[in-house]
Amino acid sequence: MSGFVEKPEPLQVPGLVHLHTGKVRDLYQNEAGDLVMVASDRISAYDWVLPTEIPDKGRTLTQLSLWWFDQLAELAPNHVLSTELPPGAPADWAGRTLICKSLRMAPVECVARGYLTGSGLVEYNESRTVCGLALPEGLVDGSELPAPIFTPATKAAVGEHDENVSYEEVVRQVGADTAAELRQATLAVYSRARDIARDRGIILADTKFEFGYDGDTLVLADEVLTPDSSRFWPADVWEPGHAQPSFDKQYVRDWLTSAESGWDRKSEQPPPALPERVVEATRAKYIEAYERLTGVSWT
Repeated sequence: MSGFVEKPEPLQVPGLVHLHTGKVRDLYQNEAGDLVMVASDRISAYDWVLPTEIPDKGRTLTQLSLWWFDQLAELAPNHVLSTELPPGAPADWAGRTLICKSLRMAPVECVARGYLTGSGLVEYNESRTVCGLALPEGLVDGSELPAPIFTPATKAAVGEHDENVSYEEVVRQVGADTAAELRQATLAVYSRARDIARDRGIILADTKFEFGYDGDTLVLADEVLTPDSSRFWPADVWEPGHAQPSFDKQYVRDWLTSAESGWDRKSEQPPPALPERVVEATRAKYIEAYERLTGVSWT
């Protein structure tokens, strides 16, 4: 069992219809049929949405996504229509709300990996492959791959794991032409973002994109290149052979699995509230990622 420790009641806003509450975002539809995405300060770990929020997290994710959409505009169109608050929306939605095109979403998570770690490392250690793609011998945790690879995954419901799948499975689900277009777009956007991040002293180890179609046009959607959807490592201390320090919620994961938390990850009990020092350290990491990538001070 996993999911929300306590699922929040959706806020009712005149003129908006609530569609879905996800791990981080609440999704609405306005009277024009556009989607209204609101990024909360919720945080998840080990398939649980925790009872403690991280202040400013939703705004950080939203503002960083907007910055990346601007950086990638010539390479990939995106779904953002406006950042203005819908009439009647609470003031707290400012800075965390996007009005977006309603798209026909591709039913796969488009993952690009430039470095070996995480679930890719687990598969590599078993078979010298990642999502069925053969890789050379001698790679270790944190190794840079000879070239970026497309390693798609199925989209999972809240509380369930995304499952890595082969490219052939994507072809079976969406057809050869769409699969090829998703792979090409994923690797092109990853490569551009990797180079931008590298210029700022950050390694983009891997990331997850979501794409949809506006008619026949492939459009980049959801959040992009945030610490929730990507692994960012400081380049100056990168050292293959072990887990790398990262700009994400590792403080949360580490505390939850420590003796201090008293939580058994293998049990069906929900995780406990986070102590203030873990909340502050995690908030600082999200803000540091934003500031190092954009060059703009967080206010």
